[in-house]
Amino acid sequence: MIEIDNLKFNEDGLIPAIVVDGRGGNVLMLAYMSKESLQISIDEGKTCFWSRSRKALWRKGETSGNVQNIINIKADCDMDTLLVTVYNEGPACHTGAETCFNEDVYNKADSEHYLRAFSLGVLHEIVMDRKENPKPGSYTNYLFDKGIDKILKKFGEEAVEVIIAGKSGDKENTVYELGDLVYHAAVLMAEMNITPDEIKTELASRYTKRAD
Repeated sequence: MIEIDNLKFNEDGLIPAIVVDGRGGNVLMLAYMSKESLQISIDEGKTCFWSRSRKALWRKGETSGNVQNIINIKADCDMDTLLVTVYNEGPACHTGAETCFNEDVYNKADSEHYLRAFSLGVLHEIVMDRKENPKPGSYTNYLFDKGIDKILKKFGEEAVEVIIAGKSGDKENTVYELGDLVYHAAVLMAEMNITPDEIKTELASRYTKRAD
């Protein structure tokens, strides 16, 4: 274990802290810690930062309730940056977004690299973005506009298509239909404000019960 005094704080007595989601690995935010706020974070098990604008300690979620429960804190090889892995209770960003990093500066979404980065969590973020920032002509927004009955109808239709494709033994078509089903499941989850973490927690609890 590294002693706090061995870390390299800048001339203002601060060290950057990159906060990542322990469930999905997404980068949530970048903040700064002082020696005092880092010690508080360790002692309380929740993130505490130093607000450079207010010049004061800032316990994340103190007013919003969106606290970050710390899993671990690691230092980089130069000992001048922290990586803080957390279980986030609520959105990390003050705007209400899950993460503070939402604006593209550069985005080369070629198939090979995008496939490596894609996940069900990313799909959820894309669908939620469509819900919160409607785009004219978007099929996803069409479903949201029609409401829960239309979403459930489409989900049921896609489930039937999966059954038909699977029964035929056509793997390629079954993969295609499963893609449609998973997408419509993501729309249903967004409509009902269900997060991937809730599904993951439910599945994990079943595994735990069986292990017991």
